[in-house]
Amino acid sequence: MAYPYKKMTSQDCDYIRSVTAPDRVWVGAEIASEYYRDEMPEYGVYQPDLYVEVVNKEEVSAIMAYAYKENIPVVCRGAGTGLAGGATCKYGGIMLSVMRMNKIFPIDRKNQTITAQPGALLIDIQAAAAAGGLFYPPDPGEKTASIGGNVITNAGGMKAVRYGLTRDFVRCIEAVMPDGSIMNFSSNVVKNTTGYDVKDLIIGSEGTLCILTEVTLKLLPAPTCTCTLVMPFKSLEECADMVPKVLELPFVPTAIEFLERELIDIVERNLNKMFPVKEGEAVLIVMYDASSKQELDSAVEAAAEAALANGALDCAIAGTPERAGAVWSVRGGILEGMKADSVAQEECDVVVPRARIAEYVKAAKKIASAHGIRVEPCGHCGDGNIHTEMLRGPEMSDEEWKAATHASLTELYALSKELGGQLSGEHGIGNGRLEFLEEFVGPRMIQLYKSIKLAFDDKLILNPGKVIEFNK
Repeated sequence: MAYPYKKMTSQDCDYIRSVTAPDRVWVGAEIASEYYRDEMPEYGVYQPDLYVEVVNKEEVSAIMAYAYKENIPVVCRGAGTGLAGGATCKYGGIMLSVMRMNKIFPIDRKNQTITAQPGALLIDIQAAAAAGGLFYPPDPGEKTASIGGNVITNAGGMKAVRYGLTRDFVRCIEAVMPDGSIMNFSSNVVKNTTGYDVKDLIIGSEGTLCILTEVTLKLLPAPTCTCTLVMPFKSLEECADMVPKVLELPFVPTAIEFLERELIDIVERNLNKMFPVKEGEAVLIVMYDASSKQELDSAVEAAAEAALANGALDCAIAGTPERAGAVWSVRGGILEGMKADSVAQEECDVVVPRARIAEYVKAAKKIASAHGIRVEPCGHCGDGNIHTEMLRGPEMSDEEWKAATHASLTELYALSKELGGQLSGEHGIGNGRLEFLEEFVGPRMIQLYKSIKLAFDDKLILNPGKVIEFNK
């Protein structure tokens, strides 16, 4: 196997400067510490030997060809907003930033697609689509994430219940392989049964198979109107029981989220973002998009009637952008609010069948409480992706926190599996969940993962130690 990797020398650094530019290469102590980690330093802080900002695919190709020849590990990094410890140099080597590769090309109106380089921000992709009267639906919470990062982690978000995941919007990919070769996966076509669907294998591979250099994305006609409803309930169980009732209606919701009052209070207290509905111990937030006011009114009326018939204390309609903005601002402020309300955080982002949400949340609270941890579940109940947020109080020592979170995660993942769920709904495996993967999926699946990795990266130089580990 490739491990142990080559320790970079001054000659290696000089070569990288020669195929890029000296003012875009940093070495050793010159590298800013923000590039040692992603948004979850708990999942590993590792210093790269060299950090380089590339500007085109030719530079990526030259770097990868050299790294392949010299047995140097390479980690591709986008905006660094990941939550799984994925974009970190676990074995040193080269950190390759694609954030200067941020061009967004004009919309292809005949095909209703948009093409972009990997460093383009999600928020800019969405704005470019909107400026052309079209709509890019994937909507993960971090809008300043790069589109390359979204693709390579198959980002989901709140609108997945109606529109699906990033994978559902990727038409084709251009990428650099670990040996430096440049390849195209599929093309700008609606369907393709030409051989194995390698494109969909790359999406969600967390930077372990290739480096994305360009992506073409499907767009949709923009909805002309939207409305958000807030349904307060006496308990989380009643709130979760309402989810299938919403999904049974003849109108497909864009998003369905739940929040408990305690979590709303955390955001209000720490961020001064006020939630407009004060009733209920738990609230269900439902959004509808529509192409006509008549269609939207029918959806809202049906949902409101169903809510009141199934135990909701009220059904508040946030019919203006300002009111809807206040609701979604609190939902979007959860991570920031919890960071302000605790010493440290750990997250489990399992996904379970929608019918088992209430059962999972109730059991998750008991599990964390038994280990002395405060837990705040929230999430995308329209697709069963529950973010189980564990918060550390100031009274816990480092050793107590580490032991308690590890024990809680072990039980939470077992619970998810028991309920027919999966280990991660959208944040991925990275480095943070690696130790739990084999127990969850089994040794035969791990063998398949290793075979796939080796088919792309026979020297194991691309983001080593993430998703699958060879170097134990």
